[in-house]
Amino acid sequence: MNDTPSKWVRSAPGEPVIRNVNWGGLKTLYLKEVRRFFKVQMQTVWAPGITTLLYLIIFSVALGRSGRTVMGVPFADFIAPGLIVMAMLQNAFANASFSLLVGKIQGTIVDYLMPPLSSVELIAGLVGAAVTRAFLVGFAVWLAMLVFPGVHVAPRHLAAILVFGLLGSAMLGFLGLLTSIWAEKFDHAAAVTNFVVAPLSLLSGTFYSIESLSPTFQAVSHANPFFYVISGFRYGFIGAADSPLPIGVALLLAINLGLFALCYILLKKGWKLKN
Repeated sequence: MNDTPSKWVRSAPGEPVIRNVNWGGLKTLYLKEVRRFFKVQMQTVWAPGITTLLYLIIFSVALGRSGRTVMGVPFADFIAPGLIVMAMLQNAFANASFSLLVGKIQGTIVDYLMPPLSSVELIAGLVGAAVTRAFLVGFAVWLAMLVFPGVHVAPRHLAAILVFGLLGSAMLGFLGLLTSIWAEKFDHAAAVTNFVVAPLSLLSGTFYSIESLSPTFQAVSHANPFFYVISGFRYGFIGAADSPLPIGVALLLAINLGLFALCYILLKKGWKLKN
């Protein structure tokens, strides 16, 4: 009599037994990544809120005097949404660029590669945690600005805030994961932060409307994907945008799909991970 439970799956050697999504493993990886940054939440969640609030104070005092308005709203109200999402993007990148890199440096990369998780599940867990941190940081920054005098950050179009916040955070999560795969030391990740993420963030229209730029620099701004995130996210608060929202959504979706495909290919091949 065969006492093997009927629900067991017989498989040939080397053939995966888990044929569908490993929800248990995916949940475990996601919670591990979230708990990792949440254990130091003062540094990873609340500190960006204070830093961003300082940006708001400095630029409001320097450029927002004499009742200056941009796109029909006070200058402080104009830059506040951009500062919120800029903090979200930077922290999504920081979170995703850390996990695999520290695993390679400390020799614990096997903890990510050996569990029965597919490449898609690994990407989902790591990028999902990065997006979670981004939204927690965004909420912390929003709370800080909500109690700051002279700034109005009441949402007008919540759907735009969620869509562009999600697309932007996922984009930086994928970019951070690619950086974590490629980098061999923390200096490599810092180089991407300093020479790619920071310049694209600061030159994305956070502190100005591109309507005030020359045609050449307007074209350069339209080539920056961060610009569409800032513009769409700002629309959710002030009801005005520098670019058509459907174009921004379509472009960011295409970029996210491209970055996801690249992450999948590199993880599947084990590039710089299985050496």
